[in-house]
Amino acid sequence: MYGEFQKLGAVILGISPDGEASHQKFIDQHDIPFTLLCDPEKKVMEKYEAFGEKKMYGKVTKGVIRSTVWVGPDGKVKKHWRKVANAADHPAKVLEALKSISN
Repeated sequence: MYGEFQKLGAVILGISPDGEASHQKFIDQHDIPFTLLCDPEKKVMEKYEAFGEKKMYGKVTKGVIRSTVWVGPDGKVKKHWRKVANAADHPAKVLEALKSISN
């Protein structure tokens, strides 16, 4: 779906606390066409609530919280999808939201 996002002028960035070598391996394995940013201190991720407390198998832990933040050209958050449950279906939902404002 990356091409569809590009047609709408969307810039996609991924971010995780993993290092550059880990990101490159992930990019190569999954043929990722967009930039992955490293945030080892989790400063940006915590600001966007993408790292913090979460429940996993009934136990509270700290870790990455899969989410999507749509930031408009003005730098303001347009929509925040917190705790994305299904990564495979999620891009279609984001694309639908972007298309709804471009029509």
